[in-house]
Amino acid sequence: MAHIVAEPCVACKFTDCVAVCPVDCFHEGINFLVIDPDVCIDCGLCVPECPTEAIFAEDDLPEKWADYVEINVKYTPDWPVIDAQKPPLAEAEDMKEVEDKREMLDPGAFQE
Repeated sequence: MAHIVAEPCVACKFTDCVAVCPVDCFHEGINFLVIDPDVCIDCGLCVPECPTEAIFAEDDLPEKWADYVEINVKYTPDWPVIDAQKPPLAEAEDMKEVEDKREMLDPGAFQE
């Protein structure tokens, strides 16, 4: 079982979680991160590091964000691996308490 990045990450993209991941399972989109379920070892180190509380064990994922299991699977192959912490998005502090951000998720891959 893998961990899942859910809606609170949208439009924030704090990467504190990436810094503690021992297996580089995070992938980076334009305004969201996903976890590769085939790489995640379910260690849970990322969960307490997330400032938006966006990361859940799959069994603990709130029902309202159930579609994020598929979102993590869908974008993993298209988005590059992120293996180092970066600054969050400029609007992250303002967006971290905003709810219902699903429509704001940009499906594009992050480009350096």
